Amino acid sequence: MKKLIFLLLIISSCSQAEKTHNFKTVFEKNDGKETATYNETISFYKKLAQAYSSIKIDSFGLTDSNKPLHLVTLNPNNEFNFKTIRKTKRILFINNGIHPGEPDGIDATMMLFRDLANGKIKVPNNTVLVTIPIYNIGGSLNRNSTSRTNQNGPVSYGFRGNARNYDLNRDFIKCDTKNAKSFAEIFHLVKPDVFIDNHVSNGADYQYTLTHLFTQHNKLAGNLGEFLHESLMPELEQSLAAKEWDITPYVNVFNKVPESGFNQFLDYPRYSTGYTTLFNTLGMMVETHMLKPYKPRVEGTYELMKSMLEITDNEAEEILTLRKNALNTILNTPLYTLDWQVDTTKHTTLQFKGFEAETITSEITGLDRLKYNRDKPFTKPVKYNNYFKPTTQVSIPKAYIIPKGWHNVINLLRLNAIEMEVLTQDTIITVENYKIKTFETRKSPYEGHYQHYNTQVDAFTKQVNFNKGDIIVNTNQNGVRYLLETLEPQAPDSFFNWNFFDTILQQKEGFSPYVWEDKALELIKNDTALQKAFNSKKEKDETFASNWYAQLDWIHKRSNNYEKAHLQYPIYRIISQP
Repeated sequence: MKKLIFLLLIISSCSQAEKTHNFKTVFEKNDGKETATYNETISFYKKLAQAYSSIKIDSFGLTDSNKPLHLVTLNPNNEFNFKTIRKTKRILFINNGIHPGEPDGIDATMMLFRDLANGKIKVPNNTVLVTIPIYNIGGSLNRNSTSRTNQNGPVSYGFRGNARNYDLNRDFIKCDTKNAKSFAEIFHLVKPDVFIDNHVSNGADYQYTLTHLFTQHNKLAGNLGEFLHESLMPELEQSLAAKEWDITPYVNVFNKVPESGFNQFLDYPRYSTGYTTLFNTLGMMVETHMLKPYKPRVEGTYELMKSMLEITDNEAEEILTLRKNALNTILNTPLYTLDWQVDTTKHTTLQFKGFEAETITSEITGLDRLKYNRDKPFTKPVKYNNYFKPTTQVSIPKAYIIPKGWHNVINLLRLNAIEMEVLTQDTIITVENYKIKTFETRKSPYEGHYQHYNTQVDAFTKQVNFNKGDIIVNTNQNGVRYLLETLEPQAPDSFFNWNFFDTILQQKEGFSPYVWEDKALELIKNDTALQKAFNSKKEKDETFASNWYAQLDWIHKRSNNYEKAHLQYPIYRIISQP
């Protein structure tokens, strides 16, 4: 009887809440043609939280727009302490508006929270739902109707760049923006099990309204990757098919047709799902198709998130176990993969629903152009390369040592919940140290950087005198993958490749040739091995033999006068337990 009375009270309060507040979204009021503004979105969630005790809205940190990020949590138990929540429930985290010109998730998530709160959708038993309503606030406030050149609605929307014109889905690992720093704070508070980032695609034309972009499964340790690839993804596809929503993997092609085959997108840690994967969170992006009308794009996003919530709830125990085991797998594996390439020995064949395309003559350029014919739909087998294999691997050290002067790196580690110790006295420690051997640098700016790539190192073991206050970071911790992918220079998104250590690339001291000439002569006269190597290089290298400065510089770099800091990577590896 008490349960029946309690249920009637809930129904009555929900009904009263709907009467008191109009929870119809801007999207619904405008027949699926409009998306809510930033202020309308936050106001909606605040009213929702006032009306329903199962919903709480908080604010965290600041963004580059000088406004805080908001986090909305839905838990029917009215428990909002995440440490307590994690003891009994899994957490599904939805990020919206990272590119505010792609607002589908903003509107879909508003409706999802409302429908869960008022009982229209069954509330999950084992899962708590959280969302950042709009991540790129500056871009959302920069509203227009033209910047998404290829997109079919809504009428107006936000802009891709944030308040400082950063593309936030390239900033998760380097954290140049306040947005990314506040996201890290939220992420490590919530510690989600499953993560969804809502987007709209660019690229080819095809029949699907929905595509999914799961994090690349080979990057996930052990059985966690298998679960994502063989269980989670197929379950989502089957759930949507039962609701008559077709979905396919994200169509990663540009200026070619999908039926020629395409590769899975490899999400490095600069991207949201690449970053969340570093902490063994199951991540995916929703990519609706830009050319489909806005209304079905939002409706499809809604149904996808609803399905993922149901799957997470049903698989709650399995997800918990697999995530714990994934960390143990990494910690007990001697090598860690820093970079990957397509494994051409394996692939998946998709029964792909596309449109016939032809090459015609452009009326503008007079040259060939691609044209899709929507009057000619097809279903064809298409090769989808979704298996990757390691290309660059590194042994996992017992710990890293970071000199205290590199405070920018230390601060980012702290922001990302990395555990560390401080040396209490000056100490001599045997370490492995890298010398930067070679690297290349992008010729064009990319998200505020001239990024390095193809970095190679030489490794040396030596004793180094470290100072009181320097930082020791043991790798036996939850953030081990974050440490490896940021502190190992060869990793594509390492702090070295993102220019954090560019000061070591510039030589600070040199020589005056007229002075060094005499010292260099004395040096090679007294060092037979050096003289032999010098003469051999001149014999084999004509360019070197004809360049007097290069010869003097070569000798200088092999003398005690050459500064030790040049190209010396300032993060040290401890191979044995400190």
